[in-house]
Amino acid sequence: MDIYNTRANGILMHISSLPGKFGIGTLGENAYKFVDFLKEGKQTYWQILPVCPTSYGDSPYQSFSTFAGNPYFIDLEILKSQGYLEEKDYINIDWGGTENCVDYGTLYIERNKVFKKIQKNFENNIPVDFEEFCNKNNFWLEDFSLFMAIKDSFDGKAFTRWPSSFIKREASAIEKFRKENESKIFYYKMLQYLFFKQWYELKNYANKNGIYIIGDIPIYVAADSSDVWTNPQNFYLDENNIPVEVAGCPPDGFSADGQLWGNPVYNWTFMEKDGYSWWKKRISESLKIYDVIRIDHFRGFDSFYTIKYGAENAKIGKWNEGPGIKFFNELKKDFGALQIIAEDLGFLTDSVKKLLNDSGFPGMKVLQFAFDSRETSDYLPFRYTRNCVVYTGTHDNDTICGWEKSAAKSDVNYAREFLLCEGNDLCKKMMLAAMSSSANTCILTLQDLIGLGSEGRMNVPSTVGTNWKWRAKQNELVPEISEFLKKYTKIFGR
Repeated sequence: MDIYNTRANGILMHISSLPGKFGIGTLGENAYKFVDFLKEGKQTYWQILPVCPTSYGDSPYQSFSTFAGNPYFIDLEILKSQGYLEEKDYINIDWGGTENCVDYGTLYIERNKVFKKIQKNFENNIPVDFEEFCNKNNFWLEDFSLFMAIKDSFDGKAFTRWPSSFIKREASAIEKFRKENESKIFYYKMLQYLFFKQWYELKNYANKNGIYIIGDIPIYVAADSSDVWTNPQNFYLDENNIPVEVAGCPPDGFSADGQLWGNPVYNWTFMEKDGYSWWKKRISESLKIYDVIRIDHFRGFDSFYTIKYGAENAKIGKWNEGPGIKFFNELKKDFGALQIIAEDLGFLTDSVKKLLNDSGFPGMKVLQFAFDSRETSDYLPFRYTRNCVVYTGTHDNDTICGWEKSAAKSDVNYAREFLLCEGNDLCKKMMLAAMSSSANTCILTLQDLIGLGSEGRMNVPSTVGTNWKWRAKQNELVPEISEFLKKYTKIFGR
């Protein structure tokens, strides 16, 4: 699918938000049903969030590995059909939460219990392609599995709190641990095999039915990750592998303290000398997993904001020069024309705009941002070029119905006037404005299609504890949504 020249439509909903019986969305039956749902509505894209394993805070943007898959998404009923589980192993487990809310604490405990049962059966009947999978992915799989096994042995502590010999990967300590913990390391390799086996089967089904996956990769990786532990030279760290500076955003109208993300920043000087080899591997693997890649925080390639490690907030920091267009030109030498969406939201300098233009990648337009009644916005539909992707909102936004209640009254009134609203139809009119716009690609959220309020919000940036939990209920995926999509996708030529 060519995002540069094709007028198309899609839906944003993460795997975790799929309906189902086992505490979180999985790669099983309901994922296939959702593909059918998209096909019935004449959609082209299914956009998801990062599929990596989540760490503290449950955010898919803070992962133990940029290459690994999230074991929570492994479908248990598929494993039962393959003989790795019996129904009694999982059917009566209380997965916590509610039908439309994930309980990550319970998942962490109960899923690992079930996975331990899988391992015994798996070891007794190892698939013929398991060794091939391990060899093919050895450049990240071996270190990730080792990292997770060591982490388990130190009660889940961040790797910077491990003994020095493990932090610095001293050969004798690592080799001794490998020999004594072969089963633990194997466990994590097995989970990755099972995840990717199910993932590629689902992706193939989607592609055969004309549905293409837009995947999301964060610009940064988590401080406590196998990526940093394995490749410290790629990051700005001290001699103990502690970040010297971390990433974030300066204070703005949305946050007086700024945003302190805490991710280690890249040593771009080293990466350039190394030919950006780590990034090339990351892009290469992402192109296998997804059909189109959305890169989060695109402006960080032009300039990035850093705060000293240990700071309480992001008020005091500095801007640094990023790798710029030479980085993307280097990628294009290896990969040719890249199907990439640039997340270019927020305040954009002239140099960021130039980088986006030089790259040729489509940027993003978010309709909720268009209706600031105090100023004219680049997010208003009549300002769009074709080479962009329009969203009513992203995973970081409230739903349209939630925004209508929480936004400034003047902004809501402006939106209603602009969209020619009559009565209680702002949500519908905003979706139609996105679909009818000149943007080549339009992505709606499932929450807006269902008509949910703030209870359907996926994430509130800079908060922890209530995010990433929303799930759709099976009875919310009604035929009326498919009919709405089918009707207006045809009318607006998508």
